[in-house]
Amino acid sequence: MAAVIENATHPAFEKLRSHRIDTLNLEVEEYRHKKTGARHLHLAADNDENVFFVALRTFPMDSTGVAHILEHTALCGSEKYPVRDPFFMMIRRSLNTFMNAFTSSDWTAYPFASMNRKDFDNLLSVYLDSVFFSKLDPLDFAQEGHRLEFEKPDDPNTDLVYRGVVYNEMKGAMSAPTSQLWQNLSSHLFPTTTYHYNSGGEPDHIVDLSYDDLVNFYRHHYHPSNAIFATYGSIPAHEHHERFEELALKRFDKLDIELPVRDEKRMFSPVRVEQGYAVNEGEGTENKTHIVTGWLLGHSFDLLENMEGQLLSAVLLENSASPLMRALETTDLGHAPSPMCGLEDSNREMTFVCGIEGSEPDKHKELETLIENTLQKVIEEGVSEERLEAILHQLELHQREIAGDQFPYGLQLIMSAIAPMVHGGDPVELLDLEPVLATLREKIKDPEYVPGLIRRKLLENPHRVTLTLRPDEKLESRRQQAIREALARRKATLTEEEAQQIVDRARALEERQMRKDDDSILPKVDLSDVPLQMPEPECRYDGDISATVYARGTNGLVYEQVVVPVPTLTEEDLLFLPYYTTLISEVGCGDLDYLQMQDRISAESGGISAAFSAKGKIDDVQDVSGYLIFSGKALARNRGKLTRLLHDVYNGARFDEKDRIREIIAQIRARRVQAVTGSGHALAMGAASQGLSAGAWLAYRLGGLAGIRGTKQLDEALNDPAELEAFCGRLAALHEKIRNQRRQFLVIGEDEQLPAMVDDLKSCWQGEPDGSGETWRMDPVDYTTREAWLTSTQVNFCARAYQTVPVDHPDAAALTVLGGFLRNGYLHRAIREKGGAYGGGAGQDSVNGVFRFFSYRDPRLGETLEDFDKALDWLQENDHEYQELEESILGVIGQLDRPRSPAGAARHAFHNKLFGRSPEQRARFRERVLAVTLDDLKRVANTWLVPEKASTAVVTSSDNREMVTELGLAIQEL
Repeated sequence: MAAVIENATHPAFEKLRSHRIDTLNLEVEEYRHKKTGARHLHLAADNDENVFFVALRTFPMDSTGVAHILEHTALCGSEKYPVRDPFFMMIRRSLNTFMNAFTSSDWTAYPFASMNRKDFDNLLSVYLDSVFFSKLDPLDFAQEGHRLEFEKPDDPNTDLVYRGVVYNEMKGAMSAPTSQLWQNLSSHLFPTTTYHYNSGGEPDHIVDLSYDDLVNFYRHHYHPSNAIFATYGSIPAHEHHERFEELALKRFDKLDIELPVRDEKRMFSPVRVEQGYAVNEGEGTENKTHIVTGWLLGHSFDLLENMEGQLLSAVLLENSASPLMRALETTDLGHAPSPMCGLEDSNREMTFVCGIEGSEPDKHKELETLIENTLQKVIEEGVSEERLEAILHQLELHQREIAGDQFPYGLQLIMSAIAPMVHGGDPVELLDLEPVLATLREKIKDPEYVPGLIRRKLLENPHRVTLTLRPDEKLESRRQQAIREALARRKATLTEEEAQQIVDRARALEERQMRKDDDSILPKVDLSDVPLQMPEPECRYDGDISATVYARGTNGLVYEQVVVPVPTLTEEDLLFLPYYTTLISEVGCGDLDYLQMQDRISAESGGISAAFSAKGKIDDVQDVSGYLIFSGKALARNRGKLTRLLHDVYNGARFDEKDRIREIIAQIRARRVQAVTGSGHALAMGAASQGLSAGAWLAYRLGGLAGIRGTKQLDEALNDPAELEAFCGRLAALHEKIRNQRRQFLVIGEDEQLPAMVDDLKSCWQGEPDGSGETWRMDPVDYTTREAWLTSTQVNFCARAYQTVPVDHPDAAALTVLGGFLRNGYLHRAIREKGGAYGGGAGQDSVNGVFRFFSYRDPRLGETLEDFDKALDWLQENDHEYQELEESILGVIGQLDRPRSPAGAARHAFHNKLFGRSPEQRARFRERVLAVTLDDLKRVANTWLVPEKASTAVVTSSDNREMVTELGLAIQEL
């Protein structure tokens, strides 16, 4: 634990309490700023990845997206840093491990994390000034929020159009049926409070927000009296207080801020609603209806209420053995359970939702009956204490696990504490679950306890909404027609002076976007602040069982993996691997059917999974090899059970439960299709890269757009019982090939657990398999692509790809630095600021030897593809400053040195070695990155990024069919 000076509280703050949480190895300290009432939650931990987070309670009472647009605009310049874009500038001038801003339904937050103290202080200065002393320039509001422009900004004779970053972001976000489903359900469950509205903004309402509305919202909400500060890490609280006071708080007095913080008015009878969502014309509407039922429950910040909600949700929906999930998976009313299923506990009052997708509008009453009958059956039959213990075991495991591989661990802890702080609860209680888990263990001994919860919170709760969201082929064309007509009416009423004002503002915005600001006023780190090579986790090897063992501080959890080389496979077998890896933990095993296995997995582990990992060699991306990885985690007390569980699944998984396999494939299809509008940029890059290396082709066929289309085709084929029988047979044969391969093991845990874990392995996994040892290899792939994938979306995703080099090639480092250089220097301004896309950039993928350009939630197509080429012209035709290069190098080093969880760091090191990424190779790459010059950037771009050799792919709407044909792109139907 970091040393804390006793009684060192800053005079501007009062300490409210301190609470030790041994299970998380941290001290929770709570403070209040005396003058303003601002609250500060400090999680003191022996961790150099320090996290800062400030949240403002924001309760919008319309769907104009005012809180969301303000989140963007606040970061566009402040009193102390009056440059145009300090947030994105600091991303480049920093060694941060995380920088972002979030708009939730009832709070807006500005978090960052860094392992470098100088960098942390720099970022804190910029963040506090941006939040509390923002400039809010009207031109930034026009850029980030919305604006009216002529289609050709300098020509009043062209049509009026709406532009803006958030406007296009939300057009993309609300293209997803699941987003519409949640928003529509919330609007009916919460008819009178802030949750009725879309805090991100509905595109049709965003255009109603005025600049004055934005400024008024800022003045009302962005004040320390309405702020919650949170920090995590090794910097003592009193040092934070000194900076908070000096940089911001001393300039404020207490303000009484009135916000509509109240409970929703209760309904006294259930409500049924039907609404439409857009699908492409000609796509068909069969089996595309979503039907969900949602209940309003109690306060999220009441810990017992919250944990009862989680217990209820797990009893009913945790896995396929849970009664309600089983009913939703096996019903013929729809194809799969809704992705909305579960408990939402981030709002003031919780909601419980369940339902199906792939249905028809007239099935809503039958679904309601199915849900009610299932709940009634659980009440009558009860739930075994053994099952309830397994659920509490999951809650304990989740609370103990140190995450942080995708998101800083400290930020995850803060995010879990923020909801009770916003709503008036106790954040410490939600972090320290041990007392309430003990209470629940006592309560579940009463066989009537859980049936009583189901009866009271669900069956007898009249505040219930059933929403039917049906596909509508005409909806999008009606919406676009309405927008065109409204804009035409608006244009017809414009005076000559008003038209000129629109032209003048567009010109002023472009001039502001092109202006070179004096960024020397911003603090920065430079290459002299870059740490030495990050240390590798140490391991030992047990040759008796081929086990690599890592001793790590895992807070009472153990992790195991069984790793086998992929055997020689046909192409058909290869394409089945994603289904195999998903299904193996979902089917029966040995004498147990899949329902019994789901219960066993829940009781004995934190989950098991399988994955396929393939990479090219460090000096040849076409020489691809692959491994199958079977993973599991558990509390240390269950280490022996985890070893046996992985052994049994690996050896005894059954692929004879045909109905079960049919259900899972339908669910895989639904999830993969839904992912398109959220991950369109990654899918477009994958499609553009498909022909440039073996690994890129594999990713495209298995997990990319071709893989999604293949899943749809498979799902339809399996309606034929003979096809289903054959598919199950092929899975069983594939499993037999895999389990016959030679294996090795990865073991991660705390030092005292490791000897027993290795002994468990040796006793459980005796004898080597008889496999031939032959492993799978791919033929090289080399072709270019020009294609457009059509789906239901209001925005576009563009990508261009070039064949480059593997990671150990001397040019790989310069290409990696080039990605950030092009984004920072050209693409961000051209694609996001001027073009209005939510995001855009470029980067080298050295695993597959491909350099990719991309845009995300983009209103443009051809112009963006032109901007990709213009970025290369800009690089060659201009002289560039060393600082721009240094910023890009810092970004690469920040990614290379990104901290991981203790177990994640061990896994990363092991899998690097598995694919020949030795510490020596990574050190060599790091040294090359630090040595990159401006001349190197121009040289590698000239050598490898030749526009005539580019591959191009876009994901777009069927409305753009004619446009993509004109661009020379072959149409692909998803």
